[in-house]
Amino acid sequence: MAIEGAPEGWIQDYRAEGSGKNKEIGVLLVHGFTGTPASMRPWAHYLNERGYTVSVPLIPGHGTTWHDLNHVSWQEWPAKVEAELLQLKKKCSKVFLCALSMGGGNSLYVAAHNQGMIDGIVLVNPMIHIPGVQIKFVHIISRIQKSRASVGDDIKKPGITEWGYDALPLKGVAQLYKYLKLARAGLPKIQTPTLVFHSIDDHILPVSNTEIIMAELGSSEKKRIELANSYHVATLDYDAETIFENSRLFIEERS
Repeated sequence: MAIEGAPEGWIQDYRAEGSGKNKEIGVLLVHGFTGTPASMRPWAHYLNERGYTVSVPLIPGHGTTWHDLNHVSWQEWPAKVEAELLQLKKKCSKVFLCALSMGGGNSLYVAAHNQGMIDGIVLVNPMIHIPGVQIKFVHIISRIQKSRASVGDDIKKPGITEWGYDALPLKGVAQLYKYLKLARAGLPKIQTPTLVFHSIDDHILPVSNTEIIMAELGSSEKKRIELANSYHVATLDYDAETIFENSRLFIEERS
């Protein structure tokens, strides 16, 4: 797995204007840790083809080399999402957040701080915590070891890649660990309708991530859909159409 060879423009910011009755409905799609907008592009294209205005930002520290993810602060991640959110709000009457993995934690943090600007949240295998004892010492470990083996491309469908990093930058993980604790603390504040997709066979995140979100999210309107034929990067896997279609219905019902 690496970003070399990715389709032109797929690892950069992507924006597309909508058309027809859905033009003023905006959808902001947020990729995961060590990933790129490539993991969200098919989903964005699906929605845009149905008239929605879409934005898929490249989150700081991504889309270049994995070393760059060791030199960003967590504050840069929500700042990028919030900037895109503000741009969408200038031309859209409603805006929805769609996210994968760490993009879920990122989106939930932003949602907690921008309640009046978001009309719905759709999460795919969202990350909200990192369990275990070792992660508590990641700040120390990251001073000795710059990276570990990649956790990307957990995809059941053969021959598919998310065009992400081929290493896991540990200083970046330390920032992620700090950020997720803040994102989790904000869950009770979120009153936004939320749809969560969870892959039964996810080799990257334990199901506790989805369970925490479902239990601690403040919204009275939250639904969970199980994905039986996909791994972690379900937006590129066999259940992608299930995600795309159900998210479209979720957005349509609230528009």
